[in-house]
Amino acid sequence: MNTAATATHCPYCALQCGMNLVPQDGLLTVASRDFPTNKGGLCQKGWNATELLAHPERLTTPLIRDHKGADLRPVSWEVALDRIAQEFQECQERYGHDAVGVFGGGGLTNEKAYLLGKFARVALRTPHIDYNGRFCMSSAAAAGNKAFGLDRGLPFPLEDIPGAEVILLIGSNVAETMPPIMQYFDEQKRRGGKLIVVDPRTTPTAKAATLHLQNTPGTDLALANGLLHIAARDRLLDKDFIQQRTGGYEEVRRVIASYWPDRVERMTGVPVQQMVEAAHLLGKASTAMVLTARGAEQQSKGTATVLAFINLALALGKVGKPHCGYGCITGQGNGQGGREHGQKADQLPGYRKIDNPEHRAHIAAVWGIDAADLPGSGRSAYELLDTMGEAGGVRALLVMASNIVVSAPRASHVQERLDALDFLVVSDLFLSETAQRADVVLPSTQWAEEEGTMTNLEGRVLLRQRATTPAPGVWSDAQILTALAARLGYGKFFTAEPVAIFEELRRASAGGLADYSGITYERIKEKDGVFWPCPSPEHPGTPRLFLDRFATEDGRARFHPVRHQAAGEEPDDEYPLYLTTGRVMSHYQSGAQTRRVKALREAVREPFVEIHPTLASHFEINEGDSVQLTTRRGTAEVKARLTAAIRQDTLFVPFHWGGRGRANLLTNPALDPTSKMPEFKVCAVRLEKLARHQ
Repeated sequence: MNTAATATHCPYCALQCGMNLVPQDGLLTVASRDFPTNKGGLCQKGWNATELLAHPERLTTPLIRDHKGADLRPVSWEVALDRIAQEFQECQERYGHDAVGVFGGGGLTNEKAYLLGKFARVALRTPHIDYNGRFCMSSAAAAGNKAFGLDRGLPFPLEDIPGAEVILLIGSNVAETMPPIMQYFDEQKRRGGKLIVVDPRTTPTAKAATLHLQNTPGTDLALANGLLHIAARDRLLDKDFIQQRTGGYEEVRRVIASYWPDRVERMTGVPVQQMVEAAHLLGKASTAMVLTARGAEQQSKGTATVLAFINLALALGKVGKPHCGYGCITGQGNGQGGREHGQKADQLPGYRKIDNPEHRAHIAAVWGIDAADLPGSGRSAYELLDTMGEAGGVRALLVMASNIVVSAPRASHVQERLDALDFLVVSDLFLSETAQRADVVLPSTQWAEEEGTMTNLEGRVLLRQRATTPAPGVWSDAQILTALAARLGYGKFFTAEPVAIFEELRRASAGGLADYSGITYERIKEKDGVFWPCPSPEHPGTPRLFLDRFATEDGRARFHPVRHQAAGEEPDDEYPLYLTTGRVMSHYQSGAQTRRVKALREAVREPFVEIHPTLASHFEINEGDSVQLTTRRGTAEVKARLTAAIRQDTLFVPFHWGGRGRANLLTNPALDPTSKMPEFKVCAVRLEKLARHQ
């Protein structure tokens, strides 16, 4: 262990707060660090992040299952890796290269995400690789590419937020999900700025807003079109900006003509007066931002919903200017970088497209292989999981840094498909709900035990520095992939050294939309991060995109006409209520890590459902009662939490727990046709009170 403090970053969300790790009595403790994003602040998760490093449940040796139904037992790395290589080879000999799949995670460093994509395509020669980031901001990414020619979560740094006179925040509860970011919204408010929040719940973020639009779940697109209708009607549009910097508005104008306020009120539940107020606040502001998050994006029409809000921002001329812009509040720690460099089924490093011959040729040259040997596009995350073990689906799967038994929609079905696999390998820190079902489990290093880069929600490339050595018997994911590649006959193409991997990533990304070629570890340390694109060592990086032109061929942003459509599933007589899901402050993702931290576990011990008191009284449900939630996918049992902060027709369940309280037993895997995002945020549900003895 180092004796001096190590500057690094929090292992959780995409804010990637800076922190120092300080040795104390043989352990590491967290200390504040004056980093540009968080300015010394951390949330409860960050302050307790080091507790997991020496956790008694930490995996420290490979585990193997001799046959289906047998218990996991400890083995050497050689035995575990030999078994994996043998099973993968036999599977591909029997069913073809496509029979082995890879599922990654949005918490992997850029180096590991890059290496995982390369491993799938070079060592396994399979098209089937995707990651849980598909469940994060894929709809916003698809919309950003369509409208601007480029997807980066925020096209401006966080420091620009206070300069916006008005901010429209849709489907995000940042006060709980990334608390340190609230200092920017608080500063905006101190400067006289206005915050408009769109959310079915009166969250802590909504309580801090100037105006809260409490819409019916799944109606965000209709609301966006309604706001644009009002802005056009009341002559709030920036016609010069539309003419000079955009294309396609006329088609949008014809569509929004039918979204008159009274109709939109009936569709969304948002009063006309509030919509008019919101449209005028945005339209009359000299600077404004429109920010979306999972509430708007995790829908079967998520891409169209984001495009509708981008249309609004473009028509008001609030994009491509200082203290203005559309942005997405990225969720996972490396949700941005994780998809830029090859973890998505259709992408190659540098945001290159796998079906583009020039892009394939460039990556093949960097990797030293024939472009013809690169596989094509594979299945998206849920489509991959949905077909596991079936004819034509993957028969063996490698999972790194993802707990899909808890985090995937229609979770009981995904669990059944995992069990139908011929062979499952999971690399993780703990024996997660997914790892418990594996044939081989590999213990991997944690954030403070390894070096590597992350890309936060601003597009700022950061460096996590190694602060301590892992326990004996624990390997990094890069070591695992390199050792497996050697056993599969492709060892010469791989290295486990983070700096060497990043140097190759720089070459692979050169000339791509997400160009990291001018970024080095040294520059990151010197400048507290470097914003991509950064195409040369002399380039300063790009904290603000689109000020001069958009990333389209003609430099103009594109409007897209989109119409509201019903959710994949609406309430009916059998399932009369809306269900929506989300996070709480104390926990993160599937909870595999945070549920093992004492302070976080004690803050919120068990899953719950938020119910409006009026609705609860109808079912004779009291605070703390056990209730049963049922959808067409399954049933979950949770405790009732009564609150007037939620709509009377809506229930909210956080998704951080496994077992009988697993929220994703209920959720609908209806997919957005463009992004392949599942509809986590809205489905139809039935509520029942359970008898006391249960």
